[in-house]
Amino acid sequence: MIKERPCKIVEVTTSKPGKHGHAKANIVAVDIFNGKKMEDCTPSSHNMNVPIVTRNEYLLIDVTDDGYLTMMDDNNNEKNDLKLPEKEDLELCTKIRDMFDSGKNLMIGVISACGMELVNTVKEDTTA
Repeated sequence: MIKERPCKIVEVTTSKPGKHGHAKANIVAVDIFNGKKMEDCTPSSHNMNVPIVTRNEYLLIDVTDDGYLTMMDDNNNEKNDLKLPEKEDLELCTKIRDMFDSGKNLMIGVISACGMELVNTVKEDTTA
């Protein structure tokens, strides 16, 4: 967690302890929800919070005109509170719409952490 946002660490560099302080860890990370680069500098002896990230797959049932997805999980529970990732990933958004409009059965991958969720993958469901 950097600045209270769940991130994926891409680089860590450390510096030696100085005359008046601890060794520092310089962390470069990417926010998993919006892709923004984040940086943090913290004493290497301190603990850091780690987000619990889960990945789920849902069967896509419908895409509304305003971009909301109607999906179903393995237990036949309906989920309809997520939108297409238009701002975060326009290419994925277009791919989902095109594949759905062509009549394919799709599995939608969703990551969730810290009370936030994001559609991040799509693949054709070949089991149906």
